[in-house]
Amino acid sequence: MKCDFCEKKATVFLTQLVEGQMKKVCLCDSCAKERGVTDPTGFSLADLLLGGLPGGPGTAAAGKSPAKPGNGRKCVTCDFTLDDLKRVRRFGCSDCYATFAEEVSQMVRGMHKGTTHIGKVPEGLMAQQFRAQRIEELRSRLDQAIISESYEEAAGIRDEIRNLDELKI
Repeated sequence: MKCDFCEKKATVFLTQLVEGQMKKVCLCDSCAKERGVTDPTGFSLADLLLGGLPGGPGTAAAGKSPAKPGNGRKCVTCDFTLDDLKRVRRFGCSDCYATFAEEVSQMVRGMHKGTTHIGKVPEGLMAQQFRAQRIEELRSRLDQAIISESYEEAAGIRDEIRNLDELKI
């Protein structure tokens, strides 16, 4: 196969889903390096296809990158910036989580209902847990009723425990 940007033999093959469509790009080594495909911080194939990377179709002259606005904060370990995070949608290293914690929290809050994972309970398990808690609570009350010699109350609690035990089956 030939490179999509020049006529050399393609050695780098990329595939990505962009807006529900599978996009494929074939690049030679020099075009891959020129477009940042070998950059360890990553890149987006959509940027490459839409001309968002230097030297891509529709961009300004290669070598001239537009100035990026930002708040100037960088990860001390990998020099990753908030703009890099927004562009690449990945962190540069594990220390980026702490460096950009506030911004990431806002992003997560915007994507989800909250910032704490609650999870889902499998169907039927919630009722089973509720029943087990209720039986434990009733046994405690039964013990107290027996100690206080409230036998009528104890009989009612005993019957309620039996009803809940029968529901388990």
